[in-house]
Amino acid sequence: NYGKVKLDGLAIASIGQSPEGQTMMEAFGNWNFAYNYIDEKATPEQRKGLEAVAAKVLTPGASKKTETRYVPITRKIEGKNHEITLGQYGTFRGHLVEGGLGGAPKIANPPGADPLHHEYAQGRTSKMTYNDADQKWSWDNSNYMFGTFTVDNVQYEKYAAGLAQKMAQMKDEKGPEKK
Repeated sequence: NYGKVKLDGLAIASIGQSPEGQTMMEAFGNWNFAYNYIDEKATPEQRKGLEAVAAKVLTPGASKKTETRYVPITRKIEGKNHEITLGQYGTFRGHLVEGGLGGAPKIANPPGADPLHHEYAQGRTSKMTYNDADQKWSWDNSNYMFGTFTVDNVQYEKYAAGLAQKMAQMKDEKGPEKK
């Protein structure tokens, strides 16, 4: 829910890119782009809620080049196979990999984890395409992370405060650059 507005069954997504040779954290604020995709099935009230959620939890402040698109978003899971579409802009197919003791390997509390990515199952990309933001991507056999989560604004605000402290500390440790 967003306030009293139910968001059940709706989806949001984000695709972004950091500059060549820089990690996403190093380049935060200067990404090449960060586009949000909101489920076109949403009513106007639900869109406002999804936009507010996206503004807090996807990649706020990552890039000066941002857009929001309203597209059909589909998500399908059949066994280990997963498929997502973002309207005309992107497709993703992946599958969970088998762990050494059976089942998919789980990764918990990875570096850079946020409340949405606190734990996930490991997978492989079967195919990823993206055609937006002046990009034309098509690849396969890359890393895939599948996670489920329940999070509220209190948890996310606590995370955001901790992240701000970490980023300030990183900036202080880096110190002023010499020319």
